[in-house]
Amino acid sequence: MLIRLILGFFLAYLLALVGVPMARRAALDFGVVDRPDGNLKNHSEPVPYLGGLAVFIAFLLSLGMTFELDYELLALLLASTIVATLGLIDDFGVLTPKAKVLGQLVAIFVLLRAGISVQVAVLPMWARIVLTIVWLVGLSNAFNLMDIMDGLAAGVAIIAAGFLLAVASLNGRWVVAAFTVALIGALLGFLKFNFYPAKIYLGDSGSLFVGMTLGALAMVMDYTRHNHLGWVAPLFILALPILDTAYVTVLRLKAGRKIYHGSPDHFPLRLRRRLGGGTARTVVVVYVAAVISGALGIVVLFVSPRTTVIIIAASVVVALIFLAWLARVDMEQA
Repeated sequence: MLIRLILGFFLAYLLALVGVPMARRAALDFGVVDRPDGNLKNHSEPVPYLGGLAVFIAFLLSLGMTFELDYELLALLLASTIVATLGLIDDFGVLTPKAKVLGQLVAIFVLLRAGISVQVAVLPMWARIVLTIVWLVGLSNAFNLMDIMDGLAAGVAIIAAGFLLAVASLNGRWVVAAFTVALIGALLGFLKFNFYPAKIYLGDSGSLFVGMTLGALAMVMDYTRHNHLGWVAPLFILALPILDTAYVTVLRLKAGRKIYHGSPDHFPLRLRRRLGGGTARTVVVVYVAAVISGALGIVVLFVSPRTTVIIIAASVVVALIFLAWLARVDMEQA
């Protein structure tokens, strides 16, 4: 199994290295590019999308060539394919927000039909279904929202997938491990072209696919073997996109703006301003925060419930102080 996991990783990585430049050329030929607008988009020239399509294909081929497709794996692949296709259509600018959400709900229905949902024994089934929908739609769009800086969303996804791989190994869930190594390999190959200065972006096809896939993988593992509060581990592992989405929502509502309208309220953009500029440096700082948060997610699997509560409380206090500090940044002059 270890050899197949290693093979799956390197195959996905090499396929992405080959596929991303091809996707870049195709995006430029078809005009699927992100054009600077002098506001939120300050890159010097149009940057092509479709990076997410290359990531998805590398991921899909790697899994298909190295692992048997059981029922659970097929359901995860089908849901991933639905959201990747949905995002690809959106990259061409022909999808409405309502249609995008509807497509995500279809993908979630596929997972629910396969028995993949949030597993909280104390909740009734209807509550688990609602929580599953909120979790997956939220994470899909959280990664979509977080894709606002070169290398940011892809790097954070790689780190989160790495910690989910650790949990999968502890659980003996090799199907989940196969998914995570293929995703990590494909994203690492993409990151070579996406880190500052980016030559290509994930686009909606990539960010929605990554968010949905990570959210689904996080649901299919046991976190409470040693600590009945261990179910908070995925919240730590995926804390940064969740935190950024909540932060953006609060600041936009406070300013009287619509939630879905773009604004420079993302905490990485404010952090870059605080650090005096420098995209690469800011992204690396966010990576470090993602590693720390993910490590706390592993820690809570093994500590006592009391210690878990202390870790949660301390993390919330630190996060609130940090975000309040960033909220004082004047982004109008950024």
